[in-house]
Amino acid sequence: MGSEDTAHPEGVSEGGDLRELQTWLDSHANFEQNMPARAQVPTLDRIAQLCRLLGDPQLACPVVHVTGTNGKGSTVRILSTLFAARGLSVGTYTSPNLLTVNERMARNGRPVPDDDLAAGLAALRRLEPLVDGRVTRFELLTAAAFAWFAEVAVDVAVVEVGLGGRWDATNVVRPDVCVVTNVSADHLEVLGPTLVDVAQEKAGIVKPGARLVLGETAPDLAAVFLAAATEAGAPVWQRDREFGCEANRLAVGGRLLDLRTPFGRFEDVFLALHGAHQGDNAAGALAAAEAFFDGPMPRDVVDEAFAAVEIPGRLEVVGRSPLVILDGAHNVAGAEALGRALADELPVAGERIAVVGMLRGRDPSEMLQPLAAAGIRSVVACTAPSDRGLPAGDVAAGARALGLHVDVVEDAGDAVRSALAAATDHDLVVVAGSLYVVAEARRILVAPERGDGADDEEAGGPGGHEQQRNGSRPRSSELEGWGANGSAAPQVDGPGWPG
Repeated sequence: MGSEDTAHPEGVSEGGDLRELQTWLDSHANFEQNMPARAQVPTLDRIAQLCRLLGDPQLACPVVHVTGTNGKGSTVRILSTLFAARGLSVGTYTSPNLLTVNERMARNGRPVPDDDLAAGLAALRRLEPLVDGRVTRFELLTAAAFAWFAEVAVDVAVVEVGLGGRWDATNVVRPDVCVVTNVSADHLEVLGPTLVDVAQEKAGIVKPGARLVLGETAPDLAAVFLAAATEAGAPVWQRDREFGCEANRLAVGGRLLDLRTPFGRFEDVFLALHGAHQGDNAAGALAAAEAFFDGPMPRDVVDEAFAAVEIPGRLEVVGRSPLVILDGAHNVAGAEALGRALADELPVAGERIAVVGMLRGRDPSEMLQPLAAAGIRSVVACTAPSDRGLPAGDVAAGARALGLHVDVVEDAGDAVRSALAAATDHDLVVVAGSLYVVAEARRILVAPERGDGADDEEAGGPGGHEQQRNGSRPRSSELEGWGANGSAAPQVDGPGWPG
């Protein structure tokens, strides 16, 4: 799939340049942009055949497979940071991306280089005619990630499920550890209609030979995963039994946690992430790491990793005057977590303004209610830049129903600019409701500082170089205005589908 020391110009491979190859990639069915109907028959046949043609690279290294409605992207990022701090070479596969498609596959936090990605896509273009049926965009990216991880010989791959689990393209792996963060209402039109149905789909990642780290605690939903583990002969660690977050306190720049695992206790661990919900994600990631090693994680490794973890697009601070927050909350549970964090951790003397766009299938009033409860009084409604974007007028109607002041600005980028123009230095501006809106905000507020082509849309150009690693806690010299934060390899929660 190429190598780090390539003889080809950047972004160019023997099979074509990355811009051309991404155009080819984007000609395939993209179920992140257009969610499939439940009536479509799911299958793993195409991705399995594609992987066989590549030599089954998904079997080349140990794998931790992570699913869940919310928190799986955060858990993947925390776990990858733990593995790297332990000295492992870590491959991380996530979806969707915020700025560039390179972000989806990373080694030790650094996105796949343009030339390696181009070489991998070129190889897949040559192999595609040998596959029965038309492969999807997500299948191609998943296969590309597995092939790259095998080529650069990572020690472990942390793989995030795109959507569901059982029929997700990532489910051709043979995991050493399976992680389930939680189950809540999202994508019910595909995975539902009930939460038990959703749980059954996610339980499809539980395999013989793997240990299950189970974060879902609702008895009826946990029972689905326990039954799957029993059938697979997989041992189980359950949150609030074998592991958990026993104390979760506000700290400067993050949270101070007391964590328990089957191998011991970790008290007063600083996690450099905002949001109390990250305590459960941290506990699950730590348990998964210990399940992988079948032993305790050293305290100094945990401290180093938790203090260094960065998750762009998740309560990410990108400006201070005004305080500007980007959060990819895209369902009610995510909005509730965001609302709690805004109320408890991010006080401001001035007004609170939200830039909100969302996808069809969301109830705007339900999504906005937690933000209103957290003190949001003004909403700039926009249309998420996706084929599934809910019209800005519908978002506005939901906001008005809650008694909020509303401005309608159709374009997401213009909506962000409008909110920032209206805000004073003492106000808070939060961008939320859809990862597509957050991506547009990040393109405006973060990407210009990078100077590496990240303003190119993933369908339109490479721009996949490493971003500067300033984290979500800008240095004192960077606190003036917005755009102070550029973080490597954005990894976020979001939809995907195997086809």
